[in-house]
Amino acid sequence: MNDSRPTILVTGIAGNLGQRLLPFLSEFRVVGVDLSAVPGRPDVEVHPLDLGTESSCVELVRLLQECGAEAVVHLAFVIDPLRTGVTDRKRMWQINVAGTGRVMEAIAQVNRHGGKIRRFVYPSSVAVYGPETKPLVDETSVLRAHTLHYAIQKAQTDDVVRFRAASLGRCSTYLLRPHIFAGASVENYLVNAIRGRAYGNGKMALRMRERGQRLPLLLPMGSAYPKKLFQFVHVDDMARLVNWLLHRPTAENTELLTMNVAGSGEPISIARCAEIAKARVLRLPSAWLCGRILRVMWNMGISSVPPDAFPYMCGSYTMNTERLQSLLGKDYPKVIQYSSEAALRDSFEEIEKGVATQAG
Repeated sequence: MNDSRPTILVTGIAGNLGQRLLPFLSEFRVVGVDLSAVPGRPDVEVHPLDLGTESSCVELVRLLQECGAEAVVHLAFVIDPLRTGVTDRKRMWQINVAGTGRVMEAIAQVNRHGGKIRRFVYPSSVAVYGPETKPLVDETSVLRAHTLHYAIQKAQTDDVVRFRAASLGRCSTYLLRPHIFAGASVENYLVNAIRGRAYGNGKMALRMRERGQRLPLLLPMGSAYPKKLFQFVHVDDMARLVNWLLHRPTAENTELLTMNVAGSGEPISIARCAEIAKARVLRLPSAWLCGRILRVMWNMGISSVPPDAFPYMCGSYTMNTERLQSLLGKDYPKVIQYSSEAALRDSFEEIEKGVATQAG
């Protein structure tokens, strides 16, 4: 049976954002690219393709031509080495940075030969700005990612997208820089650290999970650290934004829009984050000691938070989202439905329910 709906190709569709995005795409025929099927969605067409290999570019060109895609949403990115099993840094770079270049080259090739891919959406990250910034950085700020390989490779990929956007032909490129994803379905370094769950792959971590034991939130001594500010964006708001962009009229010529994305309202302090999560905060004499203990827990397979992530856990980086608000206009409250605090709260709903049950 022919499907007359416009076709969208989504890389990394089996990831968390891909799964949250799918329910919003009922008006489209969705073709996925991933090494895994989408859990619970056998109806979704998924093509196994390893973007870390040079040959994937040719295969992607063929797939884009065959399916007649009108838009590409590029979500494939190795974020957590432990969960994905991709621990080799060169392999990560091939998938993350070179893989993004391959996706964009495939789009350019298809459009040069009669294709009509008119939208390319890529989520970068707030991490590209670095772990410590001036308040409310805008999209013109210098990218100062360091230490954490995820952040460094996001910054490199951000460069790839900006430098190659003009080669895509008459295609609008949306380079999104979301702040930390939050929500009940989300697992990432910072949210996991605040949750205090032992997500490591060691035996001790397994025992701790079975017992419901939580790790403390490590924080250096000093009055400044609890006041460090964070923003969050609910993963469903991010999905709504991608869907909104897919419906936006396309430009007549090549267009590149770079936008910071965060929940509405004010940033929240790390002290408030700990309060929401009911987390036990362990204050230590120095940031160096916090990093050392985090490394020990990582080496023992207790924590899934890499030691290199610590500067991003105790830093302060907040973004100006006026450009996003201006673009969305009257649709802003329909798309960004969660404040930063509400997004984080949704990540800890189970914890709050458990506390309420114990109190009753």
